[in-house]
Amino acid sequence: MNVLASTKKSDLEMIILEDKKLPKDLTKAEKEILALHNYTGEGSCLLSVSKKYFVGIESYSYPFPNALRDAVANALNAIKKLKITSVSIQVESLQKAQEICEGLMLGAYRFESFKDKKSKTSLKEIYLKSSSLKPATLQSVIQRTQAVCESINHVRELINTPPAIATPKYIAEDAKKIAKTHKMTCKVHDKKFLESEKMGAFLAVAQASVNEPYLVHLTYKPQTKIVKLPKIVLVGKGLTYDSGGLSLKPGDYMTTMKADKSGACAVLGILEAVAKLQIQAEVHGILGLAENMIGGNAYKPDDILTARNKKTIEVRNTDAEGRLVLADCLSYASDLRPDYLIDLATLTGACVVALGDYSTGIMGYNAKLAAEFNKAAFMAGELTGILPFNPYLRKLFDSEIADLCNIPSSRYGSAISAGMFLGEFVEKSLQQKWLHLDIAGPAYVEKDWGVNAFGATGAGVRSVIQFILNKTQKS
Repeated sequence: MNVLASTKKSDLEMIILEDKKLPKDLTKAEKEILALHNYTGEGSCLLSVSKKYFVGIESYSYPFPNALRDAVANALNAIKKLKITSVSIQVESLQKAQEICEGLMLGAYRFESFKDKKSKTSLKEIYLKSSSLKPATLQSVIQRTQAVCESINHVRELINTPPAIATPKYIAEDAKKIAKTHKMTCKVHDKKFLESEKMGAFLAVAQASVNEPYLVHLTYKPQTKIVKLPKIVLVGKGLTYDSGGLSLKPGDYMTTMKADKSGACAVLGILEAVAKLQIQAEVHGILGLAENMIGGNAYKPDDILTARNKKTIEVRNTDAEGRLVLADCLSYASDLRPDYLIDLATLTGACVVALGDYSTGIMGYNAKLAAEFNKAAFMAGELTGILPFNPYLRKLFDSEIADLCNIPSSRYGSAISAGMFLGEFVEKSLQQKWLHLDIAGPAYVEKDWGVNAFGATGAGVRSVIQFILNKTQKS
């Protein structure tokens, strides 16, 4: 399905109704059909005789940044069932053009790689038309949006791929391919490197798996005459499968654990999109790739691990493993001395309890920076909520026998205490430049949700790209 800026005649016209207002130029016959359907602008309605498809929008204001995107995505899934080859949509602003494109391009995705009978449609082209925007301008918006959406859909495909295939090595190889295509630097570090870096926490999580761990370091540097580029380092949790280790998960909680690599996959997608858009920033992506499995050599509750920054960690639950992988990755990332350091991780169920399935938790020591990211996420159409650090919660992961414990002594506020645990592995001078994004809720959904089909969503990609764009525009 292609989206084009074109004035070609289409088989069907999609008419978007802002605030449920029906067009004033309806014919008598059209009014009678709408009355028969009892349609007043809520939801959608097909006028087959007029070859028009009305799509109602609830609101453009907070807390519904996705109203247009979601409405277009839902309409597309209905239109794809019709026997037509083309649809046209009238659009008069660049922002709405972008949102419509995101609704179309993200809404069209389905994970069907392992299905014998794949969904079929005769729909081939969607034309965006405008009386106020030049075709070249409109086409530029389409191309930029497509660059991001293709990366998001690639992220979704990686996350959805089952763990027997999508091992740490598989993700690392995918990173190498992306780097080669987009002329980025990609270093894939194996177990020996982790040992040389004394990443005891990362290594412990991976040691019972037959699939060895990898730390992938991607670097994007644009060709530019700008002397001082903003340096952004992104760190992603990449547990390609999480059984819980010896603190074994119940069976029902294992069925979506292929999605525990969502943070690393999102970082990979962000780097790919940044390179395609040629954003004027130096961006690094650090992927911590491992499996958390069981075996005779599995790490255990009661073990004490030594992280890269020499802090010791008492293990009380092997299912709190993501923070151990991220601990060493954040220490490694700190050495790059970034202007901004952001980690993305499906870290805690507690964040889902706090914010629900659909929102990312934003945490960090710098309230102003968290607010800036929250604003960028809203601009990008991703729902977020700020969870404030609390010095009293810091005490919850104190240990009597080590510097830290990998789980807090109370389950209350444990999304925040997990974030504060990670903060212990960010170089102190960088803590005001660091944000932790807990994407446990929105990264993977088991029901259709707006532009997101069942499965992986690519949560975090749009938000981080918008945040980087905001920072480059300021600089």
